[in-house]
Amino acid sequence: MNKPHSTRFLFSWALIGLLTGGVIIAFSTMDSNIFQATQVNLNKAPDSYADAVNKAAISVVSINAYHLVKEKQSLLSENQQLTQTSPAKFKIRPNKGSGVIISSDGYIVTNNHVVDGAQKIEVVLHNGRTLDAQIIGLDPDTDLAVISTQLKQLPAVTIANSNNTQVGDIVLAIGNPFGIGQTVTQGIISATGRDRVGLNTYENFIQTDAAINKGNSGGALINTQGEILGINSAIYSQTGNYLGISFAIPINLVTDVVKQIIENGEVIRGWLGVEGVDLNKQMLQRIGLPDIQGVLITDVFDRGPAEMGGIRVGDIITHINKSIIRDTRDVLNAIADGRPGDKIQINGIRERQSFVTQATLEQRPNE
Repeated sequence: MNKPHSTRFLFSWALIGLLTGGVIIAFSTMDSNIFQATQVNLNKAPDSYADAVNKAAISVVSINAYHLVKEKQSLLSENQQLTQTSPAKFKIRPNKGSGVIISSDGYIVTNNHVVDGAQKIEVVLHNGRTLDAQIIGLDPDTDLAVISTQLKQLPAVTIANSNNTQVGDIVLAIGNPFGIGQTVTQGIISATGRDRVGLNTYENFIQTDAAINKGNSGGALINTQGEILGINSAIYSQTGNYLGISFAIPINLVTDVVKQIIENGEVIRGWLGVEGVDLNKQMLQRIGLPDIQGVLITDVFDRGPAEMGGIRVGDIITHINKSIIRDTRDVLNAIADGRPGDKIQINGIRERQSFVTQATLEQRPNE
């Protein structure tokens, strides 16, 4: 009577044993695979950025800009000039920099300080071919310039959205430091939206610790996908050499400037026609408004947009288009973002009373 029960009992335990053994074997195999995968990861070589560099480097050029400069005269020649007229002597001074092919039509973007005033400009392509180039337009306010060559089928760089950059992102700088040839350096994004540096009229720099030196100006700052994020422009240094702080102009700003230069030959910005100074604690205490931010207007141009809009000397501008104004650079940037004909709303304080007015921007005159 008990025999069938015993058989089922033994069969059940045998089945449990088989299942348990299978699970143990499976886990052992899994552990072995995990261990092997871990060993592979541990033995894996560091990541390479060769693909990104190869993608972008063909769009980065070296630039030789030749300037005619007057030679300094010796004391002897200066004394000789008292008795006779001697012709002034000039020499050619090469200025080396970098540039980026921004479109396949042959347009190349670089820094204004690389090519401004040059009598002759040469572009050296990635393959070593040298081409003559001419200036299309300059924008000293952002330190950007557009030049072009007769050769039109050029490899244009792939453009990223620089608004998506984040502090800590890995970046690579490609350029021609000291004229030694194309060089790549690596770093991270140290800061974004860096302004008030005192380098350009309009500043919105990407700050990086990638090494940038003389000759890198106008070169490319790229991400690890080989897309351009900015144009390398300047370094923060008291010696003239790299000290760990470098600045690049965001590519979103660059493309806007390039587009305007190609279409108009210049960059068209709004103009309000005022001059002002930053408010400090002493000023605020004197006028009895210690808790406000803004800009004190010190001059208003005759029949300019500000005067026509009712702005007076002594007014304090606190907001433009509802954006807070902290200092004169905020005013400059807010106005430059507009175009001639745009109407802007200005909030301010006059004789301790708030006011609101409108002004119609005009085109910013050349310096």
